[in-house]
Order: sequence, then structure tokens, then C-alpha cells
Amino acid sequence: MRVLIADDHRLVVEGVRLKLSELGPDNEFVVATTVDELYAILRESPPPDIALIDLSMPGARDCRHITEALRIQPRMRVLILSGCEDSGLINKLIDSGAHGFIPKAYSPDVMLSAIRLVLSGGTYIPPMALNQSSNDGERFSFDSGDPSEASQEEQLAELLTDRQLDVLRLLSRGSPNKVIARELGISEGTVKIHLAAIFRALNVRNRVEAVVASQQLGHA
Repeated sequence: MRVLIADDHRLVVEGVRLKLSELGPDNEFVVATTVDELYAILRESPPPDIALIDLSMPGARDCRHITEALRIQPRMRVLILSGCEDSGLINKLIDSGAHGFIPKAYSPDVMLSAIRLVLSGGTYIPPMALNQSSNDGERFSFDSGDPSEASQEEQLAELLTDRQLDVLRLLSRGSPNKVIARELGISEGTVKIHLAAIFRALNVRNRVEAVVASQQLGHA
């Protein structure tokens, strides 16, 4: 797999490269530090299979370099790296064709989980762009666009218990079992029990498929 990292911060590039080495030993990494370098690499053969692109790299004008990257290589999976966490901007970029948005404040483990999700055919949207606050705390909130249809939150609530929804919410952030256990005040063994129940309810085999399935509910 050919992986493009487009960012002008050397520490970011090296950190991303190091973490993505966990995807396997046969990956090739290419780096662009400016928008001009980004475009040049996109026109190379073979093109990248997946690109992680900084939203504010040198030469960027608004989000044009993202839309241009998608135009040049429409089959390439594109994830955006940014220090911005504006939900409106995130959803705008996803609507424009990006396959994921990873805030730079997130942990390397979340980034790796997001990339695995995208490589499996899903789209990674950070929780602040998906969730809305309610009296019961943070919940998944997806609007199907049709008021006659049950929202994704309602569909998930029909399949999962409140505690399983909490586990799924943390799972979507890429949290490992140890972190989920600590956040919810339960044991890792209990987390595994909840995960097994979630997998059965969503008819999936693993963590990535569970997140993909939860995001696809209400969008069939």
C-alpha cells in the first residue's frame, strides 16, 4: 500500500509514519510538505492508495487542496488531519468526498483505528461531529433526513442497552478496552462481554465492522 502523508511539520510526519507502520511491513510512505508537492505526488504512478492531508499546509487556500486531491485521484482514500475541531467544517469536508477527519489532538491509536475503518470501506467522523448532548449524556446522533424514519440513535437504542451504547461511543474514538473500562468504571472483562453482545446485535465480527455498521444505520 502506498501511503501519502501531506504535512509540513516533521514531528507530525514522523509520528504518523511510525504509527502507520503497524498496518504492515510492506507499506511505502511518501511525504509532501507543500500543496505543490502534494499535487505532484498525486500525479505520479502508481498513485497513493490513501492520503492523510493537513488542512492548513503551506499553499493551502481554504479547502481547495482537499477537493483538488479528490478530483485528481477519485479512487484514493483521503483523511484530513487538522487542529480544527469545528463540526460544521468537518461535515462539509465529508460531504465533499473526504473519507475521514482526524483532529491532531487525538491519540495515535485513534488515528490508526480511523485509518483501518476507512481502509475497510467506512468513513471516520470524530465524535464531536456526530454526537449531540442530551439529558442522558453523549449519544450517537445521525439524521437520516426523513422524519418518518427512525433516527440512527433510535435504531441503536432498539438494538443495544445504554451501557453498550456507551461502549460503542468510546469504541468509535478508537479507545482500547483498558481505556473504555477506565472511562466507564467497569472491568476489562465486562468490556469484552459488552463488545461480544454489540458484535452479535450488529451482526459483525470485530471492532472496525461494529463502528462501520453503527454509522451506516439509517443510511441504507
